[in-house]
Amino acid sequence: MLRTLFVVGLMAMGGVFLLQVAFGLFGWFVALMLWLLGLALEILIVGACVYFVIRIVSPSTAKRITDSFSGSSGS
Repeated sequence: MLRTLFVVGLMAMGGVFLLQVAFGLFGWFVALMLWLLGLALEILIVGACVYFVIRIVSPSTAKRITDSFSGSSGS
């Protein structure tokens, strides 16, 4: 039982060490991916707002946009 506790403790310490090494080496990569995710969300929100305005102002244009992205042959 004592041996099992010792092995579990060593595994936990090894995991923490590997996480520190991974984020130390690839921290910039994680930061870049999170920044790109934020940028994609901003673009998504702006695009949705523009589409909503187009849908109110010109429903036929909004339908053409929807059809072009859905692949339907409108006319």
